[in-house]
Amino acid sequence: MKRGAGPLALTTGEVPPRRPNYFLFGFVGALGVLSAWILVQAVIEVRAVLVYILVALFLAVGLNPAVEGLRRRLHMPRWAAILAMCLALILFAVVFVWAIVPPLTAQVTSFVTHLPQTLGQLQENPFFADLDERYDVVDRVQAALADADFGSQLFGGLVGVGQVVFNALFATFTVLILTLFFMASLHGILDLIYRLVPRSNRDGVREIGDEIVQRIGAFIAGQLIVAAISGTVAFLFIWAIGSAYALTLALVVGVTALIPLVGTTIGALAASLVVAVSDPWLGVAALVFFLVWQQIESYVVSPRVMRQAVDVSPTANITAALVGGTLMGLVGALLAIPTAAALTIVLTKVVFPRLDRR
Repeated sequence: MKRGAGPLALTTGEVPPRRPNYFLFGFVGALGVLSAWILVQAVIEVRAVLVYILVALFLAVGLNPAVEGLRRRLHMPRWAAILAMCLALILFAVVFVWAIVPPLTAQVTSFVTHLPQTLGQLQENPFFADLDERYDVVDRVQAALADADFGSQLFGGLVGVGQVVFNALFATFTVLILTLFFMASLHGILDLIYRLVPRSNRDGVREIGDEIVQRIGAFIAGQLIVAAISGTVAFLFIWAIGSAYALTLALVVGVTALIPLVGTTIGALAASLVVAVSDPWLGVAALVFFLVWQQIESYVVSPRVMRQAVDVSPTANITAALVGGTLMGLVGALLAIPTAAALTIVLTKVVFPRLDRR
């Protein structure tokens, strides 16, 4: 008889229960928590790279219909169509920078050069003269300009702005290169994803995946068309009122129109503010015009263009854009609506039919 085994254990053949090893449980649990923490920290460290990859993949999927259209209509090989699309993107970026940087540099230089004259003219204004008498505004500005630390602070600010510009250019170049690679290997990436699904479900998953890719491409194409229309309308109006920055402001309005929900408003306010600097009444007229155009775009142009692109309710669009913007900023707002469309397709074709069969 083994020590510790009673008569009942001998007659029934039962083995006495073993006490759990709490140290082993705690050690394994601690290792799991540590591994999860390390994984989260690794994701946080490479979050910028993950955002670049996500944006590039999104652009590759969105530009794929344009690449296929060039390949079919012009009988171009796929690599030539991809190269043409990338050259078009680079050309637009060059034109945008060329239209923005010189006027901005000229305005800043003119402001700094005429600052003393502007202060002198403001002193002749009764309201500003009374304000200056109470709070010594002119003396404070002149003292700040004459301060020895002003130059170093200004230089530090310019260095910070330069770093921001460099980071933006680096991010743009990285996304462009990744987009080029993703467009070249898009079919291979999709086939690899589909092969991860069991053969019995592969055809259904392929059908849903192809529809999601088609919807994302239609969404991007629709957004580009709406942005082009908004930029063209803005250019014609600003050119008609005689502004010297018609092309610059039209590009700003067109680019900001790509931002869901608030993009048109941001572009309208920016353009109206620039026009109002030279002529306040024209600025007011521009603001009224853009408010009217925003209503036309929201209720006439955009619904017609986006009718076949994204079949998502307006409530879901707004919610998705707000959530995406909160989580990932501008990138999240841009990706939120097609993501909501993809989830809608999955719910409609997979989840709801299975629930109805139960």
